[in-house]
Amino acid sequence: MLVKTFGSAVYGVEAITIAIEVNVSAGQHYLIVGLPDNAVKESLQRMESAIKTNNYYMPRTKIVVNLAPADIKKSGSAFDLPIAIGVLGASEQIANHEQLTDYIIMGELSLDGAIRPIKGALPIAIQARKESFKGLIVPMANAREAGMVNNLKVYGVTHINEVVKFFEDENSLQQVEVNTREEFFDAQQNFDVDFNDVKGQENIKRALEIAAAGGHNAILIGPPGAGKTMLARRLPTILPPLSLHEALETTKIHSVAGKLPENSSLISRRPFRSPHHTISDVALVGGGGIPQPGEISLAHNGVLFLDELPEFKRTVLEVMRQPMEERRVSISRAKVAVDFPASFMLIASMNPCPCGFYNHPDKECTCPPGAVQKYLNKISGPLLDRIDLHVEVTPVAFSELSNMQTKGESSSDIRERVIKARDIQTERYKEIAGMYCNAQMNSKQLREICMISQAGEALLKRAMEKLNLSARAYDRILKVSRTIADLAGSADIKAEHLAEAIQYRSLDREGWAG
Repeated sequence: MLVKTFGSAVYGVEAITIAIEVNVSAGQHYLIVGLPDNAVKESLQRMESAIKTNNYYMPRTKIVVNLAPADIKKSGSAFDLPIAIGVLGASEQIANHEQLTDYIIMGELSLDGAIRPIKGALPIAIQARKESFKGLIVPMANAREAGMVNNLKVYGVTHINEVVKFFEDENSLQQVEVNTREEFFDAQQNFDVDFNDVKGQENIKRALEIAAAGGHNAILIGPPGAGKTMLARRLPTILPPLSLHEALETTKIHSVAGKLPENSSLISRRPFRSPHHTISDVALVGGGGIPQPGEISLAHNGVLFLDELPEFKRTVLEVMRQPMEERRVSISRAKVAVDFPASFMLIASMNPCPCGFYNHPDKECTCPPGAVQKYLNKISGPLLDRIDLHVEVTPVAFSELSNMQTKGESSSDIRERVIKARDIQTERYKEIAGMYCNAQMNSKQLREICMISQAGEALLKRAMEKLNLSARAYDRILKVSRTIADLAGSADIKAEHLAEAIQYRSLDREGWAG
């Protein structure tokens, strides 16, 4: 007897519906065809044990399982449950096997029939709704994640017996309902850290406010213990809240990577990813035999923080250059090519030299001649070219550190100014698809949008000559000054906006490192 069930395979951040055809006929041997990998082939042993343990019988005849379309490689253990249900239907142990085609079924089976979590439940649910399936049956641990999709019945199950009973009586399982909007907006403002924890460092806070307002990449340069990491970790608290579309896109990526906690729903806060400097190229940008998203994709719509930037391998840093420009990463393999979104803000931190005390107001640098420049040269010019703000972080004075009376400005106050500046940019770029902040301007748009007065042009020319700023600093200064003007609510870029932007190009100054 031939029975058909439906599952789903995740490629990139999208899902493809897979038809699972099970035919029980006279003969011998169990076969799975349709380009299954080893994990899918091994499902026969898990399925047989689960079926026998729960007092169903495993047919001792020929069983052929076809995963269609047959030219797409199937991987993972999530096909266990739909194959097992297909076998039970084809052997007439499920009476209403006609209803099996109304649902997408996914789950990994234990030997006793318990159902384990899967990856990618959210894109699977989105695809199920798109193809007008009646419902989706997934492991209970993934039910809330899949339940975020409206107009689709989602059922969470913990055991194969529950699935069999469901097809005999649809009222045996309770539909999972998630109030996505209410939960999303309630959790948006819950942060464990705040900028009012930071003593002093007003100039650094200002630089990060500018970075958040314009979506600019930034690098913090300063001695150990000056507060670089502390400041960077608070950046997500001043970024504009995620929109529902951004949250859904971000959650899909984390779902595919298996990074969502059990029973979680929509990601409500911007991601903050901080990989260790020993990370490999593939772990950072994504890849593998079955391409998986890397850290730059997990930081999509959020912040990627690279602490101690010169300690990262040169090859690791160089592979970021193209994704930073295109805001997506394409991974090609012999049999598959996938795209992962990678629109992130890069925040990096570094010591100014190997010993860490170059330019320190109190401590003397012990590095030999040329060591400072050699240390800075670990970061290539093309990568530095993509970082808009170079911010020098100085140690906090004891008087400020010990002052318990004064409290810094809170993150919520700074965020309000950032949101106003982003609203101006949203209006400015509303005609340009996929563009939402000043950092994304290309050269043509820069000339049209960042017009400066004669006084401003004279100031910029004088700064370029006197401070020996490199040519690549010119565009970056204009972009940052446009953001400063937006924060001030000014339609025009004034001389004071340019003057502030110029000071954020420390590493471009000739002779900065001696």
